[in-house]
Amino acid sequence: MRAEAGDNPESQRAYVPTTALAKSVDFADEMVRVTLTDGRVICVPVVWFPLLRSATSEQRARYEISGGGISLHWPDVDEDLSVAGLLAGADWRST
Repeated sequence: MRAEAGDNPESQRAYVPTTALAKSVDFADEMVRVTLTDGRVICVPVVWFPLLRSATSEQRARYEISGGGISLHWPDVDEDLSVAGLLAGADWRST
């Protein structure tokens, strides 16, 4: 008996992202929200990043995505974040 395309368990598996690349950043309810190119959204407390917490909304809006999406930079406040670090969920500056 020949298997149909829908019968293959491999074709029914969930999408598993292999890279995490930033698409956009915004701030809402005291959170930094980073949207990734694969549709995931990372939300972390802005309090983890004192330079961003004290920045104006105009300064927060002026960010750069670098390295093809692996890092974020706010030139007005000289803050740099990596997507990998945000996904890790902890920041040494929060202690």
